[in-house]
Amino acid sequence: MPARIEPELRRRHVVEAAFRLVVAEGVEGCSLRKVAEESGLNIGSLRHYFDGHEDLLAAAAEEASDRMGARLAAHPVERLCGLSSDQALDALQALVEEVLPVDAERRDEAIVVVELIMASRTRPVFRAMSQRMGADLTEVVRDALDALGVPGPETGAAQLTAVIAGLTIDAVTPHGSLDVERLRVILRAQLRMLLASAERE
Repeated sequence: MPARIEPELRRRHVVEAAFRLVVAEGVEGCSLRKVAEESGLNIGSLRHYFDGHEDLLAAAAEEASDRMGARLAAHPVERLCGLSSDQALDALQALVEEVLPVDAERRDEAIVVVELIMASRTRPVFRAMSQRMGADLTEVVRDALDALGVPGPETGAAQLTAVIAGLTIDAVTPHGSLDVERLRVILRAQLRMLLASAERE
């Protein structure tokens, strides 16, 4: 058993090193050489776990996705059923904020995800993963809106995931330079509009 655990722990150590490098230096900073230096291993050891630069980036993105997924799992859709007014608004905002850069940890995850999404535009190897991550988020949001009784949850989910994407980019790049307080204000206004349609039903 210990002999099996050690390679798994070492691989995780390497993935975390790749994750940190993507955050600090972007896609191009996540080279085998730099990850080897960051993880304290030689390149030969890294090749036992990863085929190259793209494999490392994919692993870092999977790490970000797994972390986000674990936090989302702490907000089961069943808890949203029957909520209304401010309770519904607070619960939906708490759910959505799990994937937004509202603290240092989530900011790092968002940066890695944005890096992967941008890379997927020109690198086909990342497209399936990028599409899957987008589909998974849309499904979570759609189920949440459905539980809250929002009419047309498919359309609402498309709108809200677009808001999430825009807020994320504007918060982790100079494009919008959003701070956390402003991000939360904008998000709450968008959620309030979405939930207002459910209140009118």
